[in-house]
This record gives sequence, structure tokens and C-alpha cells, in this order.
Amino acid sequence: MKKTLSIVALSIIGFGLVSCKKEGKEAAGTEVANVTDSAAGATNLAPMDSASSKVSETTPAAAAPVSNQPLTTIALSENNFDFGNVKKGDKVQHIYEVTNTGTNPLVISEVKPGCGCTVPDFTKEPIMPGKKGKITLHFDSSNFDGNVNKYADVFANVEKAPIKLTFTANIQP
Repeated sequence: MKKTLSIVALSIIGFGLVSCKKEGKEAAGTEVANVTDSAAGATNLAPMDSASSKVSETTPAAAAPVSNQPLTTIALSENNFDFGNVKKGDKVQHIYEVTNTGTNPLVISEVKPGCGCTVPDFTKEPIMPGKKGKITLHFDSSNFDGNVNKYADVFANVEKAPIKLTFTANIQP
């Protein structure tokens, strides 16, 4: 099946990209086209091939991973953490404790950070009812100054997935 793609915009005027290196700055030398997949009605950003001006095909916007596991419930020790003052270049981490409060095994299928400066690690095996697991977020402060707010989405077999974990830090020189 061939998808019909239409180019909605070839310019990124007024559209700022966010990267992990410098938030709010446009990526140098990158052209982006706004592409609509008419079959799905999804809008995606696709890199432009500068030699041929063709738009790379992309998949529809990332949807929550579908779990075939029965649903359960979860309790978090916290969903937001403040690292306080962090020296620029330091690599810090925080562990978020999760408890399966339901009657079925809790399966964390994926943890997606909002940025490449944050790397997740999490309990991969099913967490039995009443038992605890961990989600660790590792943050590299090298490319930041001042206050930062970061997040990671946790996909699991719970009703209101994804669950958003957040943290803040004040990066000092």
C-alpha cells in the first residue's frame, strides 16, 4: 500500500526546534518539512533530502505501545524530583520507586525520555502484586545552564499510560 504524502510546508519560519544541546535553538543546517499522512491524518516532521528535495517517509506519530498484558494499578514514591543545584558537567541520577498495587503483574514496557540528555533504566521483569520495582533516570548536565525541567514517559499495563516522571535542576557554572 502506497501512502500519499503531501508537503504542507517547506519552510520552518517561526518554528523553533528543541534539542538537548541548547534548548530553544534551531538545529543548524537542518531543513524540516511538515508532512501529513492523508491515510492516517497524522502530522509528522520529516528531514528534507537537500540533494533531491524529497521528503523521507516517516511512520505516524509515536503512539503508546500496546500491551497485551491485563491491566493493573501502580503507586509511585514520587513523580517529580528536584536535584537542586548541580555543577555543569555533572551526571546525576534519581531512582523512582514503583509499587504494583493491583492484582495482575505490572509490566513496564518502555520508558521514553523527552531528550537525549536523559537515559532511563528500569525493572524489566514483571513486578508481582504488592512488590516494588525501580525506574532510574540518569541526567547529563553538560549542555545546560540555569534551570532545567525534564521528563520521561513510562509505558506500562496501567489504565492511564503513559505516566510522566519529571525532574528539575539548577545548573551552576
